[in-house]
Amino acid sequence: MNRIPVPEPKSVGLILSYRCTAHCAHCIYFCSPDWDADLMSQDELRETLSILSDHIVPSPRGRRSIGLNHGLHLTGGEPFLHYDRLLDATRLAREYEIPSLFVETNSFWAVDPETTRQKLIELSEAGLDGIMVSVNPFYAEYVPFENTKRAVKFGREVYGDDAIVYQESYLQEFERAGLEGTLDLSDYVKGREGKLLRGAEFFLSGRAPYEVPDYGVSGLETRPAEYWFDKSCPTSLLREWHDHVDNYGNYVPGYCGGLSFGKIEDLPRLMDEGLPAEEYPVLSLLIEDDMAGLYDLARGYGYRARDGYYSKCHLCTDLRTHLHEHGDFRELKPDQFYEQVKAE
Repeated sequence: MNRIPVPEPKSVGLILSYRCTAHCAHCIYFCSPDWDADLMSQDELRETLSILSDHIVPSPRGRRSIGLNHGLHLTGGEPFLHYDRLLDATRLAREYEIPSLFVETNSFWAVDPETTRQKLIELSEAGLDGIMVSVNPFYAEYVPFENTKRAVKFGREVYGDDAIVYQESYLQEFERAGLEGTLDLSDYVKGREGKLLRGAEFFLSGRAPYEVPDYGVSGLETRPAEYWFDKSCPTSLLREWHDHVDNYGNYVPGYCGGLSFGKIEDLPRLMDEGLPAEEYPVLSLLIEDDMAGLYDLARGYGYRARDGYYSKCHLCTDLRTHLHEHGDFRELKPDQFYEQVKAE
């Protein structure tokens, strides 16, 4: 392979900042309060949204309706931490007629009915089409459940069917249990006899392989690096849906935190020409489905294998973190991502 293809961003999450109110054990992007905000300037935000406006595909339900894998979602980190910038992004996205625009949130900000309603109405008037409220035991460890219920209630009042709860099953479970305040994740896992997120989407990637095992979750086991060599990567790297652009301007493939196809400002050229494989060896090896090659590359920079890895993503993150520290790889961005990994 001489050139690495760069997919068209038809469905995108715009990461306004990796900074978050929470330090969730499952976070794919290692978000936490420890990140610098590093918000895009108004001009950078305008340029990014202008470029994305030529590619975003609306929900099948219509341009002003939302879907998890359609349109543009404003995310983080926690986007409501920087409410003024969230408003700016919403207004600019509407100015560029970007369809199916919604925000993803952990609801920390929904502290009372008046504040919650006012912000949701203001965002709707600015052009937001919907909201996705995240609900699961990881978020509940940091966000009082009263805030979550408030965001859901007024989200549905303002946005109707375009207020999505992800995931509804946990909202119902916590309501049945009469949850008040936050949830101790260790106690939650023990109460389920070690079972975690039964029936829910959960990836052993990002922070999860480093932290989730500490909660006594059953069924998790490590395997040697070689076990993961034949597990596939290219589909998730080259897909055109639910990719991300971060606040540093990186075009991030799928859920692969710490990887970048390049700067979003260069998207037309990147899509037209692709990337020279020899200048992006990490991406090249992953897209060629050669985890063994990536492992050998890292060993050439002094990498020493762990006793085992919980997933292929765990192995990949570990290899890339070592390469970022000991080499110069332009696709390993942003730098703070790897600083957060090393801090785990």
